[in-house]
Amino acid sequence: MAKLNAQATQQLVDIESIRDGVVILKSGALRAILMCSSVNLALKSQDEQDALIYQYQNFINGLDFSMEFVVHSRKLDITDYIAEVKTHLEGQKNELLRIQTEEYMEFIQSFVGMQNIMAKSFYAIVPFSLTEDTKKGFIEKIFSPKTESFVKMSGEEFTKYKNQLWQRVENVIAGLRTVGVRSEPLNDAELKELFFSIYNPGETGKEALK
Repeated sequence: MAKLNAQATQQLVDIESIRDGVVILKSGALRAILMCSSVNLALKSQDEQDALIYQYQNFINGLDFSMEFVVHSRKLDITDYIAEVKTHLEGQKNELLRIQTEEYMEFIQSFVGMQNIMAKSFYAIVPFSLTEDTKKGFIEKIFSPKTESFVKMSGEEFTKYKNQLWQRVENVIAGLRTVGVRSEPLNDAELKELFFSIYNPGETGKEALK
């Protein structure tokens, strides 16, 4: 029964596989996903804001392909941080510092629990396919029902298409750098964790993937 449920779920996902940092869709299209830093325009002077906007316009106008920016919001997970604090607590020999560390840990846990703090991540999605389809965004596409895979590419074809995709990725990284945004392509493990968190917002991706 569990196997049947897994197969039924996979039919609703437009992702065929993840390989060498590339998301392969069932249509045969490829996607690279870059995690990006952010820029707070409100903290910039008016001249700095105008300069950044001008650079961003130049970057967008210089692209010869469509791409997508996604903001992923989810409740802040401090599990790893609390585990690290506990490790320091166990090795603390000073009784006063032990008490202060315990109180700090309790404060952080209660504060995050009461405030429902959200963590935001920013992504740039770079596409490549022989027949571009820009009617739907990538996140919308992966939730679209798909019951059949049309992926029929050899290893040589994949390498060829991946190289063309990565040329676009390098252009995007360079363009974002001009507006003060750092970006880095996600690897296979990071992509799996991202999609797990999208499909399972109430779960901790790292633990479940293990």
